[in-house]
Amino acid sequence: MIAMGSVALQEGSALEGYRLTWHIANFSDAISQYWVYFVRSLRNGALVTIVGLLLAYPIAYWIAFYGGRFKSLFLFLLLLPFFISFVIRTVSWSFILADSGIVFGTLKDIGLLPERFRVLGTTFAVVAGITYNLLPFTILPLYVSLERIDRSLVEAAKDLYASKTEAFRKVVLPLSMPGVFAAILLTFIPATGDYVNAYVLGGPGTAMIGNQIQLEFLRAREYPTAAALAFILMAIMLVGAILYARVLGTEEVTT
Repeated sequence: MIAMGSVALQEGSALEGYRLTWHIANFSDAISQYWVYFVRSLRNGALVTIVGLLLAYPIAYWIAFYGGRFKSLFLFLLLLPFFISFVIRTVSWSFILADSGIVFGTLKDIGLLPERFRVLGTTFAVVAGITYNLLPFTILPLYVSLERIDRSLVEAAKDLYASKTEAFRKVVLPLSMPGVFAAILLTFIPATGDYVNAYVLGGPGTAMIGNQIQLEFLRAREYPTAAALAFILMAIMLVGAILYARVLGTEEVTT
């Protein structure tokens, strides 16, 4: 981190080399030039988190309350696809979502979709890919939180004439909130910094801040700009984590 901080305050060029001049304007320049990528990344991260919660909560709830003695098996089957490399899974989705791929190509051939219909290269594909890849990070904290709920509390609510919906809304959901907040934290942060899904499944208009950092580091070799962008992204995530800790309390996540 110290080395990266030093790079972020340097001036120069890839040909002449860089030297430490404490050029703090690198940060303001990075924000003014690439603020669109930050906004897009935060938006995509929020969408991934919301969609992930909507998908993960029912899954975690069913396993925790109805999985019985097969809970461990269901969790293993859920995690099994993720034993494969992150990059390989993402590239596989690029074939599945291709315009003439096994899904959309077949639907076009039988006339259910127009020929110009496409998903690959859109924000939808990027958000869907990130959501899929981060789904275990959303499900597992929710499952742990739901598994810890005392079932007698739910039964007590029903004994007091609460319907299943009321028992869920007034007992299960409030008691599972630590898991919800942990899932939000564990999903939003990596989703915002993702660049693989945006590169493989997206297009020119879907690039996120991670893609720009990679470009500045490895292609343009504008190391101070890249380091400044990385630090700004880290600062945004750190502020979010601090706000989370103030709202919920970090001990709720670890207990």
